[in-house]
Amino acid sequence: MPHNGGVTADRQSVAIVSLGCARNDVDSEELAARLEADGFDLVAEAADADTVLVNTCGFVESAKKDSVDTLLEAAALKGPGGVQSVVAVGCMAERYGHELAAAMPEADAVLGFDDYPDIGARLRAVIAGERIEAHTPRDRRTLLPISPVDRSTHAADSGHALPGHALPGHALPGHAVGAPDLPDGVAPASGPRALRRRLGSGPMAPVKLASGCDRRCSFCAIPRFRGSFVSRSADEIVGEACWLADHGVRELVLVSENSTSYGKDLGDLRLLESLLGRLTAVDEIARVRVSYLQPAEMRPSLVEVIGSTPGVAAYFDLSFQHASPTVLRRMRRFGDADRFLDLLALIRRIAPAAGIRSNFIVGFPGETEDDVAGLKAFLTDARLDAVGVFGYSDEDGTEAVGLDGHHDAAEIAARLSDVERLAEELTAQRAEDRVGELVDVLVEAVDQGLVEGRAASQGPEVDGSTSLVAVPESVQVGDLVSARVVASSGVDLVADVVRQ
Repeated sequence: MPHNGGVTADRQSVAIVSLGCARNDVDSEELAARLEADGFDLVAEAADADTVLVNTCGFVESAKKDSVDTLLEAAALKGPGGVQSVVAVGCMAERYGHELAAAMPEADAVLGFDDYPDIGARLRAVIAGERIEAHTPRDRRTLLPISPVDRSTHAADSGHALPGHALPGHALPGHAVGAPDLPDGVAPASGPRALRRRLGSGPMAPVKLASGCDRRCSFCAIPRFRGSFVSRSADEIVGEACWLADHGVRELVLVSENSTSYGKDLGDLRLLESLLGRLTAVDEIARVRVSYLQPAEMRPSLVEVIGSTPGVAAYFDLSFQHASPTVLRRMRRFGDADRFLDLLALIRRIAPAAGIRSNFIVGFPGETEDDVAGLKAFLTDARLDAVGVFGYSDEDGTEAVGLDGHHDAAEIAARLSDVERLAEELTAQRAEDRVGELVDVLVEAVDQGLVEGRAASQGPEVDGSTSLVAVPESVQVGDLVSARVVASSGVDLVADVVRQ
């Protein structure tokens, strides 16, 4: 008899290992809801499971390596009385399909997004020893109409899954839409709300605004395997927010491949502005944060709403990628250092204490030493709170692979080290500039007198954190505490709680 990690002996147990970004975390919670409703027991540790479901990331080479390593680690747990099967899902599985299955015989199955609605049946087939043929990858942008306004209706009838979207026919197994007897902890399938089962217990949760992307950045393969941009309805998102609030969530982090495009396929490009107001009105939600903003699509009305609406974090996650206009055009992106600095000036006029982060690629094909110098000058002028710097690497199926002017690995590594070192210095200076500021900190951990959380200027996981001192004993996880910054260490802040 397989082990069960303490669960019922006649039920199969599943552990979900989620890799990559917050969008993948949302997908994992959808899979968890479907599996639990279909009779599987969820366990936290892979070693305690009959089946390990690895939600892979396929974004860049390092993420793909992490996915392969995690699959191998899970496969090493297989044996009598241990893990019985290992299944790959997620972006890497969708992107490579049968190629991944052939390269990774340690995985018992490689499943794509279209398997998600029937994930329970797929796992039962794997457990029974059936061979499931991995799919042949295709460009998922071709599955939906070119016109954004035609996509939502077509998606509902296409038979192709959109992870994170509550499409007709995608209700939980064994439950008609609207059925009241859902498992404890699973989001209702009634109305348009998405299927979800929390896998964590912290006071923050990501909420997916949309799936897919219509941009054609020459270095990025995501649109090919995530498909065209499709927004979720505002009602669906608000319904999920209410459910999350009922389960202890205090901060919502809105995620997508491109949040600034939200609503364009629903006929309202300013839908995000009105949605933010609705989300801040949800009882028990203390803060709403928006991630993945495209600088070329930022509009003054959105800057105004994010920067000045009570309950919305004055936080701008802007994907600049570079500052050189020549490099940006080769990336098939828009803007330049002056335009980006103008946008930052607008943000700071509206919200002087706003948190601003961005990512940059160095070593892109054709990038010159002058381009790198221009990027460093921009970073110095921009005063960003958090900076991610990545060395360019070819991604299968992208236009950039065929560009001239590729740099060797040593040159890319040298440029990466140079820009990273500057970014580290600048972000530490920016944190030091915040000494004396009054901040609202969402408490995320209380451990033997040590209290840690995040200010509005700090996004989860990717940015710094704030340690609180002089904390009343009554403070607990999930509280939003007013404090004054008294010190900094790197990008991290230290703040004294302000007595009420």
